[in-house]
Amino acid sequence: MSAPAPDPIAWLADLEGVPSAYAATRDGIDAMLRDRGLRRTTPEQTAEALLRGAHASAVLDGSTSSLDDVRAGEGDEPARAAVRVSTELLAQVPVLGRSPVQAIARLHALTGGEQAGQPTTAEAAERLQGLSRMLLATSSPALLVAAVAHAEVVATAPFASCNGIVARALERLVLVARGVDPASLVVPEAGHLALRAEYESNLRGYRDGNRAGLHSWLLYGAEAQARGAEASPLRA
Repeated sequence: MSAPAPDPIAWLADLEGVPSAYAATRDGIDAMLRDRGLRRTTPEQTAEALLRGAHASAVLDGSTSSLDDVRAGEGDEPARAAVRVSTELLAQVPVLGRSPVQAIARLHALTGGEQAGQPTTAEAAERLQGLSRMLLATSSPALLVAAVAHAEVVATAPFASCNGIVARALERLVLVARGVDPASLVVPEAGHLALRAEYESNLRGYRDGNRAGLHSWLLYGAEAQARGAEASPLRA
């Protein structure tokens, strides 16, 4: 019997500060969900968390719509695109488990962007396939996997538009699919918006492709996900 293939991103969990950062964030999320789980959570809370995430993601993509605009269905085009993604996001959980590239393509198709769901180049398509293989092969901590998947979509920019919205939706989807936040009550998009300057600078560092940029993005990702927990409707 052949040995199992090595985890393609296991080495990331050994970078200085990364294990403790993600362990602390996971502990905080688990504590929030466990404490709030003493009261039954509702579909309305999940819907609110998804809506808050859609609004934050849209603002990061250039939207000027307020949360109230989005809640009323009156947002601008980036807001409408993000809301369309959020409404079908949880339906992609089983798809992500068997064909991540199909789930990612569907997220883009939901944005209504140009060339819906289709990578713009053969290189972009291959990078997406590589990301898909990583998601199927890795057993690394889910929060770290979500952060890497997010940054990979942004760095690859496989689609003609809305790559940021897709990347942030994929991060949330990974957290749901891997059991960190099964009811999708954490709002990682809001964490990124709260840390917008750091978010954008660390994505640039990741995109540059050097080890320092990758390390910085991972440390940032744990902080942003912790902020996302603070933005949950369960905190209200």
